[in-house]
Amino acid sequence: VEAVLAAAEEQEAEKRRSITVEKELELEYDLGNLLALDRNPPPAAALRGAGPRREELLRALARDNTQLLVSQLWELPAERAGGAGGPLVAQLPEPTFRLPREKPPPKPRPPTRWEQFARLKGIRRKKKTSLVWDEQAKEWRRRWGYRRAGGDPSRAWLAEVPAGADPEEDQFARLRREKRERVARNELNRLRNLARAHRAGSAVPAAPLHPTGHQDRDELRRVARVARVSTASLGRFQPRLPKESAEPPSRSGGKKRRFEPLLGNLAAERSRQLELLRDMGGKKPVLDITRAVNKQLRQEEAEAAAANKGKKQSKRGKRGRRQQRPGRSGKKSGARRQPQQQKAAGGGAGG
Repeated sequence: VEAVLAAAEEQEAEKRRSITVEKELELEYDLGNLLALDRNPPPAAALRGAGPRREELLRALARDNTQLLVSQLWELPAERAGGAGGPLVAQLPEPTFRLPREKPPPKPRPPTRWEQFARLKGIRRKKKTSLVWDEQAKEWRRRWGYRRAGGDPSRAWLAEVPAGADPEEDQFARLRREKRERVARNELNRLRNLARAHRAGSAVPAAPLHPTGHQDRDELRRVARVARVSTASLGRFQPRLPKESAEPPSRSGGKKRRFEPLLGNLAAERSRQLELLRDMGGKKPVLDITRAVNKQLRQEEAEAAAANKGKKQSKRGKRGRRQQRPGRSGKKSGARRQPQQQKAAGGGAGG
């Protein structure tokens, strides 16, 4: 029994020694950041050199400081999270130590035009519910949009004539006209916002990416490319369209430049360099026959087109009042005289 009691006392003392740490200088704590600063100088003789003794000393020092930090955390007020059976959570105080940042803090978002106007006029944003009570339908309906509360005034069976308005004016037509104007104004503002967003600081506004009635192949290809590269993988894992290249498009829209590897086929690189030096040192210039012929053909076509354009302009300038062709009158007169001659010939034959 005495041996068992002595072993239990020894285990209890060992546990007490594991949680009891003595320091000459008290540590500085910032419990909001879970930070502990140890001002005590480490033993220089033990840390000199590299070996297992140094690693063991550093681990013991880190363990003691962590134990002191955990002891300070247990002294904070705590509560059960999620009820009586939940875990025990400590309430950390506000941090006092300013930790350095790897990158500068993000810049605040510039206010929109509406936010600037609201700040100037003192307008405060109020939270409105999306559903309101409709007295006519006796049910909850949306505040805006399709089947909203109160219905569309232009589709009501009764319209109130405003004070000072013309009594002969069609109020339903006026309401429909005002609605079309509001829709057109909202669409114009939407297009302006798109142009302002896609301008990106350039002087030339970017083309809108909204669907229109007449879109050519280039516009559809550009819209498809923008939609593809808008994903996180830049369109690498998106399904391809029919007749679309297997290589994923780039953000800029141009062809991706391909470079030869730095450590590759040394024989091919040597041959390219020798060929380049041979062309540079040769007396006869290197002539690309295909490129020269294409350039000459384009030049001849441009000269022919300019000459034809000048002839057409000269003909348009000389063209005046349309004159009657000389052969038309003769043909018509001959055609008219032919029956008379036949009659005369028939009368002579009969006589």
